[in-house]
Amino acid sequence: MAMNRAEHINTRLFVGLEVEHTPAYNQKTLFVVGVQEKELIEAAAIAHNCTHIYFGANQSFPNGRADSADWTRWENMIMPFIGRGYWCTLDIDISEAEGLSESGLTEYNQFIPMLSVKMPYIQQLGYNATIKLDDKDFAATNPGVWCHSVHNLMHRNCFTDWSKYKMDVIVN
Repeated sequence: MAMNRAEHINTRLFVGLEVEHTPAYNQKTLFVVGVQEKELIEAAAIAHNCTHIYFGANQSFPNGRADSADWTRWENMIMPFIGRGYWCTLDIDISEAEGLSESGLTEYNQFIPMLSVKMPYIQQLGYNATIKLDDKDFAATNPGVWCHSVHNLMHRNCFTDWSKYKMDVIVN
C-alpha cells in the first residue's frame, strides 16, 4: 500500500533534493512512484539534472507481497540507471530484505538499499527500547546479532522532519 500523501494523488514522478541522510543526501533527485517506463524516467532525470533516482517513492514497492516477477520488473527498471552512473535508491520494507539480497542490486557501489522499518510511537517506547538486527533463524545467514539502543539511533544528525518532504515538484 502506497503512502498517503494528498498532494501526490496519481503522481508518477517528482523531483527535489534528497533530504534523508543517505550517501545521496542533498543530491538533486528524481523520485519514482511504482514501476514506470525507463524512457519516462530518463527524460525526467535529464530534464531536471538529477544525479540520484529514488525508486519506490511514497512506499510504492509491493512490500510484504513481492514475488520474483515483481523483483524482475523493478530490477529491469533500476539497472539501466546504475549502468549510466546515477546513484539509485530502492525504498523497501524490511520484510523484503531477503528478496533484495537475491536481486543482485546490492553488488553496485552506487546502489542504496533503503530498508524501511516502521516503528509507530517510537518516542513512547521508553529509554531502554532496543532494536535487534537478527537472522531469519538461528545461525542461518549472519554470524550473530547486533543490538542497538533506539534512543541512541534517534540522533538529530539522522532526523528528517516531515516538513522537509513538502518541497518536491511533481513532474508527471
